[in-house]
Amino acid sequence: MRRTLLAVSALLAAVPAQAALPVGAKAPDFATRGAVAGKVVNVRLAQVLKKGPVVLYFFPAAFTDGCNAEARAFAEKVDAFRAAGATVIGMSADSVADLQRFSASECAGRFAVASAGPRVIAGYDAKLGVQVKGRDVSARVSYVIGRDGRIVLAHAGRDPVEHVSATLASVQRLSR
Repeated sequence: MRRTLLAVSALLAAVPAQAALPVGAKAPDFATRGAVAGKVVNVRLAQVLKKGPVVLYFFPAAFTDGCNAEARAFAEKVDAFRAAGATVIGMSADSVADLQRFSASECAGRFAVASAGPRVIAGYDAKLGVQVKGRDVSARVSYVIGRDGRIVLAHAGRDPVEHVSATLASVQRLSR
């Protein structure tokens, strides 16, 4: 397991940033399962958008250095996202069982992380083009989706903490 995570981390560092859906595009709806604080939950984008904007961030693999740092950074800023009316959802191709552990430890139980299948990854142009354990790995790409279901911000880049600051600034502009 540790060797696999090290190989994934090295591979991810070598892959360039991924393209993303354009601003103004309709965000594909999805329904999947995930976890919050170790408990399995159902996640449906259309339902969450009824509450306000959604920050949907794709990450390559739970329990890798960059993904751990990104989850912790989002967890630290979750109150600021909520104050701006936004809900944060992390997405990866990891299994729900892995995400249960990840949601409790790295996300500190502060927001949902959900399992993205190939259709969701492709729909959000978040395919990294790498497979681990027979499944596609998602790129590091973050979206802010407005209440109307349209992409307000698409941010692709290697620095996980930049995803937090870029998406937070975007939702704060929306709430003004």
